[in-house]
Amino acid sequence: MKKGIIYYTDSRLSGPIFSIVQKHILKAELPITSVSLKPINFGKNFYLDLKPNYVTMIRQIAKALEESHDKYVFFCEHDVLYPLSHFEFTPPRDDIFYYNANTWRWKYPANLLITYDRLMSLSGLCVNRELALANYKRRLAKMAENGYTQEVRRGEPDWARKWGYEPGTKKIKRGGFSDDDFETWKSKYPLIDIRHNKTFSQAKVTLDSFTHKPNNWQETTFDKIPGWNLKKLFDL
Repeated sequence: MKKGIIYYTDSRLSGPIFSIVQKHILKAELPITSVSLKPINFGKNFYLDLKPNYVTMIRQIAKALEESHDKYVFFCEHDVLYPLSHFEFTPPRDDIFYYNANTWRWKYPANLLITYDRLMSLSGLCVNRELALANYKRRLAKMAENGYTQEVRRGEPDWARKWGYEPGTKKIKRGGFSDDDFETWKSKYPLIDIRHNKTFSQAKVTLDSFTHKPNNWQETTFDKIPGWNLKKLFDL
C-alpha cells in the first residue's frame, strides 16, 4: 500500500510559513511530487510557467497526480501544518475521497484558531491516486469545454464554487461537479490551516464571515491546540 505526497504551491509565499510547513511534511518520509510556479528544491519538482489562479492550481494538481507513482496520495499545500499522525491514514477503499476533519484554522499571526463541524478542505485529502487523477482530468476537460481555462483572476471563480473545491463533497443535483462519494477521518493531532495575507481562498476565521453559520463553532488559543506549540514554532 504505497503512499506518497503531492505538493502544490503558487510560489508567492515565503518566510517562516513556507519553510516550516515543508519541514514538517518532510518528517513523514514519504515520496513527494511537487508542482510549483517557480523551481523549488522539494521532492521531485515540476515547474509550470503559469500565472497563479484557480485554473492554474487545477493544472498543478493534475500534473502532480500524473507524475506521482504512488497508489494513495496526500494533498499537501504550502500553508498547512501537517502532524505525523495525519500520514498514518490509509484509505480503506479506492472509490472514496477521504478528508481529515481534525482541522483548525489559524488567523496568523494572532492568538486565535477556530474550527467547526465538517471543516474539510482539499489540503486534508487522502485518496487513491487514479481516482483523483480521473476526477481532475474530467475537470480540466469540462473547464476547456466551457472556456474557463482562460481564467486569470486570483480569486475564487463562481463556477468553481458551484462545482465544489473538494471532490466528492457536492453532488451534481446540488450543482456539484460529480457524484463521487467522500468520507472523513480524524488524525490524532490536528492540521493547522494557516490563514495569512496571501491565502488563495477567503480566510473565514470569524463567525460573521459565513452566510450560513456553521455548527459547533469553536475558538481557542495557541496553548490549547494538542500536539503543537505554535508560539514557539513561529517565535511569536
